[in-house]
Amino acid sequence: MFRVRPLLSALVNHRQTLKTNGGLYKPFCKMSEGGMDKQTATLLKRTNEENEDSAEKVQAAKRVKTDGEHAEDEKKYPKKKVVLLMAYSGKGYYGMQRNPGNSQFRTIEDDLVAALIKSGCIPENHGDEMKKMSFQRCARTDKGVSAAGQVVSLKVRLIDDIIEKINEHLPPQIKVLGLKRVTQGFNSKNNCDARTYSYMLPTLAFSPKDYDTGNIAAFRLEPETLQKVNRLFALYKGTHNFHNFTSQKAPSDPSARRYITEMSCGEPFIRRNYEFAVITVRGQSFMLHQIRKMIGLVIAVVKGYAKEEVMERSWGHEKVDVPKAPGLGLILERVHFDRYNKRFGGDGLHEKLEWDREEEEIKAFKEAHIYPTIIETECEEGSMVCWMATLPIHDFEATSIEVQDDKVKKQDDADEGNDSD
Repeated sequence: MFRVRPLLSALVNHRQTLKTNGGLYKPFCKMSEGGMDKQTATLLKRTNEENEDSAEKVQAAKRVKTDGEHAEDEKKYPKKKVVLLMAYSGKGYYGMQRNPGNSQFRTIEDDLVAALIKSGCIPENHGDEMKKMSFQRCARTDKGVSAAGQVVSLKVRLIDDIIEKINEHLPPQIKVLGLKRVTQGFNSKNNCDARTYSYMLPTLAFSPKDYDTGNIAAFRLEPETLQKVNRLFALYKGTHNFHNFTSQKAPSDPSARRYITEMSCGEPFIRRNYEFAVITVRGQSFMLHQIRKMIGLVIAVVKGYAKEEVMERSWGHEKVDVPKAPGLGLILERVHFDRYNKRFGGDGLHEKLEWDREEEEIKAFKEAHIYPTIIETECEEGSMVCWMATLPIHDFEATSIEVQDDKVKKQDDADEGNDSD
């Protein structure tokens, strides 16, 4: 407590002494005009110093208490390196990766970090400096892109019921489905061997270019067309130079070479009277917009806007105008850690990073939050139909068109920073 009462008492006693000694008393409020006497000034100075000391002791005590609480938390719940299995619907978010200080573009990681802090898994200051918790994600999903099997690695306090407590502070369209301990040096991006994506689209995308798009519900994909689609997708398998399938990559850039192990389109199915199909692609890694452009080029060929030979030409050194399909239907299905599992999965200390037990929950989340969003948005907004209307402006015969190339580059630059991987 501040020593205010002793100060008043001292001043009252000093005033009484002045009266007793015949001295003239001047009101305290006028001391500044003539200056206070030396004894009063000394008393006031001493009291102020004692007050300052007392305030410092109070603050120090608070710091000690807070530090003690943190130390107690660290002792009770020491930080450990883990991975979190996540699923989310990307609609309304500007991708996965957080951009600190840029709150107007909300990302999945913004909500995840907030939930980690509120649940007590990480200290509050880790939210501003994510390196403190060694945070890393497997893939930087693009704006609006969803995930059913995203994996992030980080150091957390292993509190009781940790998954439930994190989910309490997350919106319904984001959910943590699993947690596993990993080695201290684990990095979810660097240790990831491959990524599998799916792309859900209305089969109308593979209709002839003169088909009446006003009659979407009536279209059904013929088996022969599906066979052609899969034959074209199979051409992507292996290692190719995908510099034409992303922005700002030169043909000579080694990073433009990517390895694709699988790409195919599944059997069609009906939702809300519209026919949909799901394309699956697995690769070592993908560049910005690569998957959407791989799909866009096949659609252009199937619909008759481009000749099949454009695919082989797109892997060469020439510049080829490749259309980019909408981002709505893209989903990060799962990430693969084959080398890590082989090395550490059987050491008796760590689990394999496989999620068979969570498979039913993953399916349930997709049915509840991801598929309905894609289907409803497609049916109401018609993003695929609108995109197909732009295909005639692409010139697939020319090797370089400055006007069109500049237009595409501007659009890609506008999306830069939201890599699919």
